[in-house]
Amino acid sequence: MSLTDNRCRLVLIVPDIADAAERARIVGDALKGGDVASVIVPQYGLDDQAFQKHAEALVPLIQEAGAAALVAGDTRVAGRARADGLHVEGNHEAMTEAMEKFSPKLIVGGGNAADRHHALEIGEAKPDYIFFGKLNGDIKPEAHGKNVALGEWWSSMIEIPCIVMGGADPASALVVAESGAEFVALHRAVFEVPERAAAVIAEVNALLDEKAPRFGA
Repeated sequence: MSLTDNRCRLVLIVPDIADAAERARIVGDALKGGDVASVIVPQYGLDDQAFQKHAEALVPLIQEAGAAALVAGDTRVAGRARADGLHVEGNHEAMTEAMEKFSPKLIVGGGNAADRHHALEIGEAKPDYIFFGKLNGDIKPEAHGKNVALGEWWSSMIEIPCIVMGGADPASALVVAESGAEFVALHRAVFEVPERAAAVIAEVNALLDEKAPRFGA
């Protein structure tokens, strides 16, 4: 059993870069930094054809690094790119529909769980994970307090794993880990300076190895 199996792990959110090859290079280099559980690939403003091109460039290199590639948005793009899963940003109905269509063939999770009521509604669909926060919600150095509190509440009583959006400071990952959440999502904290992305991932993993609480301890 590795050190990462029983503590909060990293989820990366791919940065918004228009050039597919440049984006793939930056993400590929970042993944050399250490353990990453999964990588979410948002559509941002790309049309479906461009998003398809980006997904086909990103998915294989994410998988080669040992992480799960989760496409947010277009389910057809996810299928054609052979992604491991779908990140659903919609409500309970969208999650239920995605689970019925794609689970268990694909990992299906996400949700727009802004409060406990909506979280429990989304949880009724029994997704593979629930996401607290917005994919681009890391506008401050620290993780949003509401999302951390939701993660703490959820992980204390419900078995479905949760991902909590971190802040723009890599150290925010530890605050999320201390909430009991199984995963922390980082975006700007890793990719703000692309040349340092791998080093930041290594530093965050070292921090979590040293200080994150252990599940079942």
